[in-house]
Amino acid sequence: MSTRWKIIKGFPATSQDDYQLNLISFLKFAAKVYPEQEVVSRNLDGSLYRSNYAYTYRRVQQLANGLESIGVKAGDRVGVMEWNTHRFCELYFAVSGIGAVLLEVNPRISADERTYVLQHSEASFLAVSETMLPLLEPSLPSLSGIKAMIILRDDSSKPLPSLPVPTYDYESLLEKQLPVYEWPMVDERSAAVACYTSGTTGKPKGVYQSHRALYLHTWAIAHAMRLTHDDVVLQLVPMFHAQGWGVFFAAPMVGAKLVFPGRYAVDNMKPIVDLILQEKVSATCGAPAVFMPMLECIRAMDPKPDLAGLRMISGATEPPLAMMKGYWDLGKAQVIHAYGATETAPLVTINHLKPSLKFLDDDAKWELKKKQGLPVMGLDVDILGPDGNLLPHDGKSVGEIIIRGPWITGSYYNDPRSQDAFTEDGYWRSGDAGTIDEYGYLKITDRFKDLIKSGGEWISSVDLENAIMAHPAVLEATVIGIPHPKWEERPLALVILRKDYEGKVTKEDILDFIRPKFAKWQLPDEVLFVNEIPKTSVGKFAKRVARDLYKDFYTKESKA
Repeated sequence: MSTRWKIIKGFPATSQDDYQLNLISFLKFAAKVYPEQEVVSRNLDGSLYRSNYAYTYRRVQQLANGLESIGVKAGDRVGVMEWNTHRFCELYFAVSGIGAVLLEVNPRISADERTYVLQHSEASFLAVSETMLPLLEPSLPSLSGIKAMIILRDDSSKPLPSLPVPTYDYESLLEKQLPVYEWPMVDERSAAVACYTSGTTGKPKGVYQSHRALYLHTWAIAHAMRLTHDDVVLQLVPMFHAQGWGVFFAAPMVGAKLVFPGRYAVDNMKPIVDLILQEKVSATCGAPAVFMPMLECIRAMDPKPDLAGLRMISGATEPPLAMMKGYWDLGKAQVIHAYGATETAPLVTINHLKPSLKFLDDDAKWELKKKQGLPVMGLDVDILGPDGNLLPHDGKSVGEIIIRGPWITGSYYNDPRSQDAFTEDGYWRSGDAGTIDEYGYLKITDRFKDLIKSGGEWISSVDLENAIMAHPAVLEATVIGIPHPKWEERPLALVILRKDYEGKVTKEDILDFIRPKFAKWQLPDEVLFVNEIPKTSVGKFAKRVARDLYKDFYTKESKA
């Protein structure tokens, strides 16, 4: 593949540059240096599976032999649809370790999108949780290329389901294999993992990350999370999208204890809170869509737990200030804002306070924590103006965030949309509007498609919704721009109240709360109190869906 930047060849080095960067290296290291370190996984019935890195590595070697025994070869795409379990982790290492590609299959996207992903990727093998099998069955008649399926489950004694291809029980497959495997050195530029974007605009796009990309990303995220062998890492981010942010690669890299939550739901976060307290979790990653209900669960506990030392990397959407302060009050637990995307593996920025800014007062520090943060070393992050020129880092100039670097995708797999997604000099165009201030902190002002154009002026939906979510009565809020007969578009706020405040808060209460921060014309014309706000498969507000639902709200009002 031709590069889009100039490369010069210097004097030959004497390094072992042919020694390839492979994902399996992280687990091999942990099994050798930290063999006794625990790996914990929550089963479907709530019981805990306890293991360690030595035994996990033994199972991964058995799995590698098992995969080859059913015909998996280097380059094959192996689709996996599973909860956050030790088995999913084993599959990541074994599939990529033999030179095949682990294809993340998202159970939260539509059946049509899932069928498209499996067809477009030309998946030839599937490993599926028994509980997710009903989601996959509608796609099976369209998947003529599938050669075999592996069923993941806690109880191997039950009969296997009747499927149109050879079917294997995961645990039984492992039991038949030797616990020794001679790992090939896979070309580090080969794809290790494939993830498809969540398809909010058009069909999902395929991002195929190389061993090299994910190896370097793992070092970056371990450094960004400040991980050491003293940590207990909870893999909270779904592993079926964006590699679960690669946390389960970083834990064995540093020898940290690794905890998998299994299946969980945001409407009952108590099992996760109990797991955090019981296993003494010190580091995790997630989205506000998970952290907010978790905080609500903790607030209902008596006595309140002490979360001292817990670091929570928060991505997907800007974490509400009220949420960050809520966790800080529980033993100074930190919510640390980060930014990324499927195309970026995903880490791009992390919000740590620079020593030069320690002079800021507490209010200013909290405001700074809302920003997406500082670019991690190795990436070029910039702001592109509408004229195609880079904008100054002054915290005011708004443009499109563009990113390039060793773990950023360079194209979409077999997709003509690649042509419009990258600049001539290799930057990925994020579609996010943002600024970079004089200290280097990135701030997303909105998605370009979510900016609200009212009377010729732009309004940031992100700023409005984060201001609303700072209200103590508000659990969740989003702001969308919908058609208006006079002003082209006007903001509409959708608000979910905390249960204790339902029926006690009015539209004017919300508007009065945010009024000091916005001009009158920027305020939403209406505040609707709702029971649910549409979300994407990865926990972001599905603003396109919300706009469709409420597109006639202001135009109907004018006709009435």
